[in-house]
Amino acid sequence: MAGLVNNLLIPYLVFQNICLGFRSPLPVFKRYKDTTRSLSSECLGSDRPVISLGLSDFALDIRMPGVTPKQSDTYLCMSVPLPVDDEAYVVDFKPHASMDTVHHMLLFGCNEPSSSENYWDCDEGTCKDKSNILYAWARNAPPTRLPKGVGFRVGGETGGRFFVLQVHYGDISAFRDKHKDCSGVTLHLTHQKQPLIAGMYLMMSVNTVIPPGEKVVDADIACHYKRFPMHLFAYRVHTHRLGKVVSGYRVRNGQWTLIGRQSPQLPQAFYPVEHPVDVSYDDILAARCVFSGEGRTTETHIGGTANDEMCNFYIMYYMEAKHAVSYMTCTQNASPEIFRNIPQEANIPVPVKSDMVKMTHGHHEETKDADKSSLLQQAKKEEEEILDQDFHIEEAVEWPGLDLKLGQVSGLALDPENKLVVFHRGDRVWDENSFDSKFVYQQRGLGPIEQNTILVLNPSNAKLHRSMGKSLFYLPHGLSIDKNGNYWVTDVALHQVFKLGVDDKEPLLILGVALQPGSDKNHFCQPTDVAVDPITGSIYVSDGYCNSRIIQFSPNGLYMMQWGEETSLGTARPGQFHIPHSLALIPDFSQLCVADRENGRIQCFRLETGEFIREIKHKSFGRELFAVSYVPGGLLFAVNGMPYPGEAEPVQVFVMNFSTGEIIDTFIPLRKSFEMPHDVVASEDKTVFVGDVHARAVWKFASTEKMEHRSVKKAGIEVQEIKESETIVEARLKNNPESTDPLKKQEKQHLVRQASTGVSFVLITTLLIIPVVVLLAILVFIRWRKTTVYGGKGGGGLNLGNFFASHKGYSRKGFDRLSTEGSDQEKDEDDGTDSEEECSAPPPPPAPSSS
Repeated sequence: MAGLVNNLLIPYLVFQNICLGFRSPLPVFKRYKDTTRSLSSECLGSDRPVISLGLSDFALDIRMPGVTPKQSDTYLCMSVPLPVDDEAYVVDFKPHASMDTVHHMLLFGCNEPSSSENYWDCDEGTCKDKSNILYAWARNAPPTRLPKGVGFRVGGETGGRFFVLQVHYGDISAFRDKHKDCSGVTLHLTHQKQPLIAGMYLMMSVNTVIPPGEKVVDADIACHYKRFPMHLFAYRVHTHRLGKVVSGYRVRNGQWTLIGRQSPQLPQAFYPVEHPVDVSYDDILAARCVFSGEGRTTETHIGGTANDEMCNFYIMYYMEAKHAVSYMTCTQNASPEIFRNIPQEANIPVPVKSDMVKMTHGHHEETKDADKSSLLQQAKKEEEEILDQDFHIEEAVEWPGLDLKLGQVSGLALDPENKLVVFHRGDRVWDENSFDSKFVYQQRGLGPIEQNTILVLNPSNAKLHRSMGKSLFYLPHGLSIDKNGNYWVTDVALHQVFKLGVDDKEPLLILGVALQPGSDKNHFCQPTDVAVDPITGSIYVSDGYCNSRIIQFSPNGLYMMQWGEETSLGTARPGQFHIPHSLALIPDFSQLCVADRENGRIQCFRLETGEFIREIKHKSFGRELFAVSYVPGGLLFAVNGMPYPGEAEPVQVFVMNFSTGEIIDTFIPLRKSFEMPHDVVASEDKTVFVGDVHARAVWKFASTEKMEHRSVKKAGIEVQEIKESETIVEARLKNNPESTDPLKKQEKQHLVRQASTGVSFVLITTLLIIPVVVLLAILVFIRWRKTTVYGGKGGGGLNLGNFFASHKGYSRKGFDRLSTEGSDQEKDEDDGTDSEEECSAPPPPPAPSSS
């Protein structure tokens, strides 16, 4: 019986998706009627709906017949018959719509419209039979474009004979003057046979159930493709209110290729497939919709009402005409096991600006405000779950990377395989002789650095995986890695930004002019860092030591915009910088955070506009904040600079709640000491690496949760690690008697944690010592008795030294007074000065503009 019901449900839902216009149903509004089918005199469309364009081509004008919607979120439909009986092909579309009045338009092809009226409320449906979506236009979304030589087949024996236009009127405030709207689209049709025929592939879940309150629910769809090759060029996603992200892939030989990934809360439109994808026989087409049941009190099922849900992924494709199929569906999950390897991006919601969420689906008025912030609230809740975990981060003292022979370490990053990438300066240093007063590099005669400046290390054992960057750079600075594994670096001497492929000998992209500082669109002045948006590919550059701005470039390096200005006298205002030194891109919240170094703060901005959002600043940062790094889930890491003379804030690493800016944890190294920590990078498991430009070292830190898990493997190893840690901390406390109070407090807290961990060791040791003490007491008593009875020499009391001195191999050193003086005392550097320019950077004079 269940199988019969399911078999009936699938065709019903497919039919419903087709006939209800691919949208969420709305309450039925008053039907709008006109007495004639002619266009209103106010409309600018042609009175002739069919216009000849030559012997074989013609244009068909499809317009709303002068309507005035009375209520926001109104969906109106109208139909136009195909003016010819024989087969024709739609090859182009020209929209006629204003973003002030129309939210989106969809055009369908079918044989029988749902109504014969001039126009009707789309809640009655679009078509009575099977329909095929041909075109989509939406506010803030790209229009549908057909590749050359591709056409939708209409008319004849197999093509549809009617076009149905659906228009969604969102905010109707533009209709206060009672004018009539004639939005629509003009089609370019031809009788010439097209070599390639366009079609639609619908992937749809039919049995997903979303439990109430469930935070994450996945709906997976997968089908084996068993037809002739097709080429994909556009996609569209659709859910109702609970959908967070929908992603579609081609899976071939275990490799996942992205077709498209989008938020279902964005305008209903087809988006171009970024990189052309072909699908061949026996490939798998797979899609995932991610839902959240939070806020619901009952189960949510797949269905056709606003309180139900849908999971749809539409693919627009073309095929050779002789093999063409105009419509295909997939409503099952034929390969559940493959979703264990689905790319992680499919589980991450796409950030959506609130003004783009508004009225996307046409839900009831009272739910709009809640819907606009749903994605942001979801991201914050995910963050709160991670931040609720109890953890502390400490140095991984067994990591051998601290002993690597490096130059000045200026940049760190983790690649897609989680390997550590180090950017260092080899034998080159940045000092007071490196630049003149106009920021021109003065050591060009030395040539580029002859050592490999980019090192890829195993994060577990610090073994070198590969190296590159020889003879490319003069003075390395910032490093980041994009989602494809490309390296993005800055060189402050060259005043340039480079994109490097892992296996490419030459840069893939260079921004800026070599050795020429400047402040226009084509020049940088000592650029410090780069960040690349994993979603859009946009490039953000912090520029820099002698400019005070953030510049955005397109993925191929075209200048787009910039923001920021030099800090004025007094308190630094939002958007002002005094060395924007490090960048952290937060895709979860569509923000870019900047370590504003000499202002000792973090500033966060909106990615799309550069609009200032907030500042994170704490007294414990001190005057300088060098670097910032973000970990998905809501953790923000930062590292500050050395305190100025007379100031108490120690140099340390901060762990913060991204949403609130609250400091959760701080930590410092146990081996060596920070001198000028220059960059920080962290992974999702809270493993942290810090690079120091003066110490020429890289530290590794890990969560104590992780370290404790490792230590329980062998009790002996656990005891040894605890003892070594206690010894190191005790030595630091003795050898640094003049350390500041906050530092002492941290180290004392560390000792308390270590002591609690070592309770088991103390207990075992005590149990072993008790019998030894008893045995010693018995031996002493026997010796004393012998002395008394046989007249031996008696001392003035018990002398353990003399007692043990009678045993072979004894040395009095074991009972010498313990020295408490530190033999490896740290050097007092309070009155020392640093020659490197990075340690103290006064406000630079304005850089000359170059062309």
